[in-house]
This record gives sequence, C-alpha cells and structure tokens, in this order.
Amino acid sequence: MELRRRDYHVERPLLNQKQLEELGRWSSVTGTHQWRTWLQCSHARARALLLQYLPVLAWLPRYPVRDWLLGDLLSGLSVAIMQLPQGTFAVMSVMVGSVTESLAPDEDFLQDLNSTVNETARDAARVQLASALSVLVGLFQVGLGLVHFGFVVTYLSEPLVHGYTTAASVQVFISQLKYVFGLQLSSRSGPLSIIYTLLEVCWKLPQSVVGTMVTALVAGVVLVVVKLLNDKLQQHLPLPIPGELLTLIGATGISYGVGLKHRFGVDVVGDIPAGLIPPVAPNSQLFAKLVGNAFAIAVVGFAIAISLGKIFALRHGYRVDSNQELVALGLSNLIGGVFQCFPVSCSMSRSLVQESTGGNTQVAGAVSSLFILIIIVKLGELFQDLPKAVLAAAIIVNLKGMLMQFTDICSLWKANRMDLLIWLVTFVATILLNLDLGLAAAVAFSLLLVVFRTQLPHYSILGQVPDTDIYRDVAEYSEAREVPGVKVFRSSATVYFANAELYSDTLKQKCGIDVDRLISRKKKLLKKKELKLKRLLKEEKLQRQAAASKGTSVSINANTSIRDIESNNMEGSKAKVSAGKELEDTAASGQEDAKAPDGSTLKALGLPQPDFHSLVLDLGALSFVDTVCLKSLKNIFRDFREIEVEVYMAACHTPVVTQLEAGHFFDASITKQHLFASVHDAVVFALQHPRSGPVSPVSVTQL
Repeated sequence: MELRRRDYHVERPLLNQKQLEELGRWSSVTGTHQWRTWLQCSHARARALLLQYLPVLAWLPRYPVRDWLLGDLLSGLSVAIMQLPQGTFAVMSVMVGSVTESLAPDEDFLQDLNSTVNETARDAARVQLASALSVLVGLFQVGLGLVHFGFVVTYLSEPLVHGYTTAASVQVFISQLKYVFGLQLSSRSGPLSIIYTLLEVCWKLPQSVVGTMVTALVAGVVLVVVKLLNDKLQQHLPLPIPGELLTLIGATGISYGVGLKHRFGVDVVGDIPAGLIPPVAPNSQLFAKLVGNAFAIAVVGFAIAISLGKIFALRHGYRVDSNQELVALGLSNLIGGVFQCFPVSCSMSRSLVQESTGGNTQVAGAVSSLFILIIIVKLGELFQDLPKAVLAAAIIVNLKGMLMQFTDICSLWKANRMDLLIWLVTFVATILLNLDLGLAAAVAFSLLLVVFRTQLPHYSILGQVPDTDIYRDVAEYSEAREVPGVKVFRSSATVYFANAELYSDTLKQKCGIDVDRLISRKKKLLKKKELKLKRLLKEEKLQRQAAASKGTSVSINANTSIRDIESNNMEGSKAKVSAGKELEDTAASGQEDAKAPDGSTLKALGLPQPDFHSLVLDLGALSFVDTVCLKSLKNIFRDFREIEVEVYMAACHTPVVTQLEAGHFFDASITKQHLFASVHDAVVFALQHPRSGPVSPVSVTQL
C-alpha cells in the first residue's frame, strides 16, 4: 500500500520523566490478586468452569450433523481398524516395555526343572506393572494440569515443535519397517535405539518375506492412488473416499480368501482377546519403583500430544488449551490403568489418518472408541486375517504430511537461520537421544539460544533523519546524520547481568574515544599536581624552620656584625617570597579545583577532549532491569562525567522506571530530569544545555 506524503505539525514542550508524570498524572497501578478471582462464586463463574473442564458441552449442541457426521463416522471406523494390532504410539509402547522388562526380567520367572520361563506368571507381573504405571502417569498428568503446568508449552517454539514431530515421524517410520519386510527385530529403548533398530533392519534385509513386501507395496500404491483421486476430485466429491477403511476391509477379505499367512508367510493380526477385563485397583507398593519412569513418560506423552495439537491447530485455525489436554490425557491413563491398560498418548499416524479421512471433531474419536469396544467384545475374530503389512503401509503413507516438514529446512535457511538451528538441534537430539531426553535437550538449547542472543544484541549509534524527530542507525540509514555534539546510543535487547558489561564496553567503543584510558591519564595528572603541592608545602615548612633557626643564632652570636645580619635577613626574605609565591599559585589552583574546577578540566591538563558534550542512552528496548544493570548505568554516568560529557536517558517504559525507583537509582546526581520521554526530547535539551566542564552534584539537579 502506497502512502501519500502528508506533513503534520506537533508543538509541545520538552518533557523529562518528572514533567511527564506531572502532565499525565501518573500513579502506580494496584495489582489484582489472582486468588481472589479463583474464589469468586457466581453463576457466570460456575458456568465458565464447567465449560472449561467439559468443553464438549460447548461445541456438541452446535455440532453441524449434516456437514460433519458422515466424515467423522468414516474417519472413526478407519482409525478403529488401524488401532487393532498395535499400541497407540510406538515410542511410548517401547518406553513402557523397557520399564516392565527391567522390573520383571525373564530371569525372575525361570522354572526349576528345565530352566524355562514361566510366561504366564511373567506376563501377569508385567501387566500389573504396566497398569500401575498407567495410573501413576495419569495422576501426574492430572495433577500437572490442575496446577497449570501447561505453561511450559510457551517454551515450545514452532521450529522446535516441527523438528520434534519430524523426528518422531522418522521413529514411527523406522518402527514400521519390520512389518513391511516381515522381520523379527529386538526390542530396544533409550539413546541411539532408533539407530540400532535401523542398522538391524539393514542387516536382516536378506531375511525379508517377499509376500509381506508385495502386500505392503500393493496396499501403499492403492492408498496413494486414492489420495491422489481425492485431491483431484475434491470439488466434485461430497466426502473424501475412505481409502484406509476400504483398503483394510479389502485386505482382510483377500487375506482370508487367498490364505496369505499359510501360503506366503504374511504376518497377520491373529487372535484378538474377546471381552473386557474387570477393573482392578493398582498395586500401590509398585509406585516407589515406578515414580521416576512415570514422570518421564507423563512428560513425553504430553509433549507428543501438545506438539501434534499445535500443528493441527495452526492448520485449521483454532487454539489448544494445554492444561485441558493434560487433564484429559491424565484421566484417560488413570481410568485405563484401572482396567489394566498401559500408558498412552495421541498417535501421530492415526491422527493424520483421522484428518485425511474427513474427521472434524471428537465425534470421530468417539466412533473409533465405540467400534473398538464392539470389536473387543464381539467382532474381534473378523479381523484376525488382517495383514500387519497393510497397517504399516497405511501408517507410512499417512506420515507424508509430517515428513514433508523437512522442507522447513529450506524455508528457514532463507527466513531465519537461528530458527533453523533450533529445528536441526531438536531433530538430531530427538533421533539420537529418544523422545524424552531429546525434548529436554531441545528445550534447554532453545532457552540457551535466547540467552545467547540477548548477550550479543545489535548496538548502534543513532542519527536524526532529516526534518523529523526520528532517529535511526547511521550505519543502516545513509541519510541519518549524527547531531553535532550529541551521541545517541541504542541496544536492541534489554540490559541485564548477562550483557551489562558488554553494553558498557560497546558504548565506549562506539563513542570513538578510549574513556577508561582518558580517565586514567586524568587521574595520574591530578595526582601528580597533588604531589607537587605537597612537596611545595613541605619545602615552605623547611624554609620557615631554617629561617627561625638563623634568627636564633643572630641573638646568640654577639660577634656577628650588623651588616651580616641584615644581609642574611635579606636573602632569607627573598627566598621566602620566591617560595611563597609559587606555593600560593599552586594553592590557589588547588582551591579553584575544589570550587570551580577549571584547573582539573581536560583542556587545562592538556588532554584530548571528546568531540561531543552529551550522551543520550535510548532505553526503549529495556523490558526490565536488575541490580547489575543499575550499577552499570550508574558507572556510565560516573565515567562520562569524568571526561566532561553529560549523560541523559530516553524512552523508558513505565514498568522500567518503577524498577529504577525501587532500585534507588535516582539520587542527588541522577534525577528524573535526566530521563526524557523520547530521544528527540533528550537531544534538544542537550543542545540547549551544552556542558562546558565538570559540574558539581548540586548544579546537576538544577537542570
């Protein structure tokens, strides 16, 4: 949009902070206590809490049945059939399996006679461990949700989430390879587990089952073709073709009719246990052994859920309540643990399937859950011949959306390379260290990068854009000109303990003068003058003592002639006058230094003078100040006044001014009259009041 040039004129007085507060009638804002809001009791408050913790009451009455019901129904059925043979999320399942295997190893269930493992007892113990772990994970997640632990989502930036979910999709992809090639792999967990799994897949490729590979390939081609048709005929179809659902049903029928398992060795789902297990209270004695792993699994499960939630929220334009997600996920694990389930999180592959098959709301999840319940109770035997390779092909095809996030590397390289660094570190850390340690490393790196970037901000000397009150970096704006006699300095980040010293050093460097060396030379010369004064005072004292001793000798020695006495008195008097005159000059100079210190100016000492008389610090970027920042600013005032440069501050936000007052920054030598509403105010005031020499603290306050 092109803007036409329109001049405007504003006439106002120069405003320092004190005048601005008087003009605007500033008063401190009294903060409201959050706990008072929590304890309020009203109909509106009760309704808001009810809708907050049961959001289904808000969206279900407005559910568009005609537009969304059929899509949710087909999507729910597709996800339900895919859910039959596996756990919700492969990585979570591996984490749970590693816990149960470490606490209930095979060695604990060896039979005495033939040293074989009692699998029935072992599996019962592991189920007990998994269910207790699920309950504990649920308790952690519900508790964290109620105390609003979801705030940690603010530290999960978009590049971090994309890198994390891309790494998770790679892990899911690798975990499905054994079903695509029909391989038997070892179960691994922990750092580098996905690397070892990939190496084992490559090592065992010669053992692949050809029938399984062909089945996976055919299913994958069918799914890709259906998705291409859906994209091409999107405007002509009322609903997308349910490719996953039709493929799974067709593959089950073909497998049953042809006998893929017996004739070609294709691995199928097999027996699905029928009926529900009655609820059982968890063994609380196991909690002490499981608490550490439970917390780690709780955090990883939440991280996966909220990462996927944020991705879909960005795609479809809604927001995710992280605390509500924690509570919902925790209740699922808590109640599921009572029914001897293991901890779960949202599934990346099935979430993508639900989205791609037309799912719009939680109705699809409800349909999926209901269908799985029916299968568990009655219809499980109908899907015993479903090939696992077909399920793996469906998962891999639907990972396309997540794997396409690799294109973020090119876009971030052009847009922001710091974000690209976060993406790459998150991806590599998650691949190498697994989801739990990888997430911790990614968040830690992201926060350290923020600190690092504030430690090395952009510092600049500002100049005035002609005929405006706007000041910009003279290195970037060719028409911006420095105001003669005034230096304006700005930092792009707040000043705090990590960069306060760099701020001060860069300021002195940008001013084009070695402030510390100049102050050191000045102090040396002043000290030299002080020593000279003391030496002269000492010489006068010695001369007076010598004169007094000569006078005494005259009165004692009667043979001395009067002419000799007069001659001695005249010489002593001349010496006294000569020494006294030099001493008076030096003393007078010292008195002038104390009263109006012209003798201590840089010019009087023969030192070079700065080519500017005023320094303006643009503090508009400050969001807070700490004690180190306060001391650094005070030192800047002290050092530049030593070289006869007056310092002003400008554009401070009100919370920062309040923190300056609380830190006792303002005193007799630095008042609010040194702080101006804008940079231009400070510059104009500095031009009207050029400093010609050192000013005493009393005169500083009378600006």
